[in-house]
Amino acid sequence: MSMHAFVKHRLAALAPIAVIIVLLPPFFPSGYYYRVAALVFIFALAATGLNLLMGFAGQVSLGHAGFLGVGGYAVAIGPTFLGLPSWLCIVGGAVCSGLLAFFVGRPILRLKGHYLAVATLGFGLLIAIILANEAAWTGGPDGMPVARLMLFDWRIAGAATWYWITATTFLLGAVVALNLIDSPTGRALRAIHDSEVASSALGVDVARKKLVIFVISAIYASVAGSYLALLNGHITPDIAGFLRSIELVAMVVLGGMGSIIGSLVGAAVLIMLPQTLTVLHDYEHMVLGLMLMGFMIFLRQGIVPGLAGMLMGRRT
Repeated sequence: MSMHAFVKHRLAALAPIAVIIVLLPPFFPSGYYYRVAALVFIFALAATGLNLLMGFAGQVSLGHAGFLGVGGYAVAIGPTFLGLPSWLCIVGGAVCSGLLAFFVGRPILRLKGHYLAVATLGFGLLIAIILANEAAWTGGPDGMPVARLMLFDWRIAGAATWYWITATTFLLGAVVALNLIDSPTGRALRAIHDSEVASSALGVDVARKKLVIFVISAIYASVAGSYLALLNGHITPDIAGFLRSIELVAMVVLGGMGSIIGSLVGAAVLIMLPQTLTVLHDYEHMVLGLMLMGFMIFLRQGIVPGLAGMLMGRRT
């Protein structure tokens, strides 16, 4: 199979998702379902970027929600204090997150293993502390309102509209990620994941490749954070909190590291399951924990790679 055909094969995997996105709305009985679906796509976008970093480059980040916070507060602060349009603030937040990831990533990506994890954790906590303490700009712990997104004279509001925006953005992000994976950079990242020493010996600029993917993953998270703030119409420092970072990591691991579709599945499980289990009241969190443990015990590679392996095993 040629490289062009291989790329087309990988991108064809997104076609069923696109069909599902188009066919789902008639089955939504209310705007609440549009909102939940939009949240799934928002977090799937952030998880896709983190999956590029963790699943392909093998670099752990426990502070990735910090970039969510940068993107989210960009669309809150920009229109409120600077009079900038929200769409420009989405781009500005992504640029700021990319630059921040570049300057922060240069020193911390030299670390490995749990040292890297602790360093990224510290970065995420620092962002959350700054957002909580700079009350004059961020509203402090109570947060601040976020102006609605305006495109020309069109005021974007409503869960149904955000469903289509977030779904389309996720698909575009997935296409970019899949093309990156099948590029020379993607192959270099997989080599780094297997062995940094061997990759360096083969001429791969390990530090540069790790930094590039860290910047790209930060941009994904920033755009997701901007969408989340605009969808909610309000933002608090919790968007950049430690628990949010752990949630993103859990989405990647649960759906399957190294699987772009797994990022969507992991996000869907962690967003939709708590909504579904609310009928259990006091036992909601216990059942959710047991289900997540079950997924990890029986599908150790993640839901998507695990189920794919089981189906291929049956066919052979």
